[in-house]
Amino acid sequence: MAGDRKTGAPVYQQIAIDLATKISNGKFRPGERISGRSTMAGHYNVSPETIRRAVSILEDAGVVAARPQAGIEILSRDKAVELVHKFRDIEALTAIKNNICELLQSITRQQIELQENVRLLIESSERYKTLNPFMPFELQIAPGSLVVGQSLSSARFWNNTGATIIGIKRGEETILSPGPNTELRARDILVFIGDDETYFRTSSFLSRTAEE
Repeated sequence: MAGDRKTGAPVYQQIAIDLATKISNGKFRPGERISGRSTMAGHYNVSPETIRRAVSILEDAGVVAARPQAGIEILSRDKAVELVHKFRDIEALTAIKNNICELLQSITRQQIELQENVRLLIESSERYKTLNPFMPFELQIAPGSLVVGQSLSSARFWNNTGATIIGIKRGEETILSPGPNTELRARDILVFIGDDETYFRTSSFLSRTAEE
């Protein structure tokens, strides 16, 4: 244990759990006294203050009692077992939290990369539209269109058109990779991918008005 610093927990906590583990395993028994702080500091290669903090954790948990001039007395094996289990639960939760943070960072990087690629695709679409039939189409939503005020999801946009929307131009703003809850507004310019049939279906869908 003296050289173990891999858990990420503060050193004094690691020492407290190491001692609690030894008590729970029967190496130290209730009623016995263990080495004083100075001796343990040398064993764990830490300062006496670090040992004091470790012993304080054990005292608070009811595992030991530290008395001046009398050393450290073991009080309860059951309390030591309980403390070890609690620490392991905390370690497991910490590992889960760290994994979630790493996944969120990965998702954020992927979203940034996706948005950058979509932006480049939109910017290049005008120059290469005549050369590549799979370049994005653009259609503007008229003020009277039935889709105005609806989200992409409520309008069932993909189901009705087959179009994959990769961006929405709204004034000076461009919304990249809009989500299903993105609201469609009058005069929005939809940037989408599809074949010629998809283009005509989308145009027809956007042309529908409340009067029809």
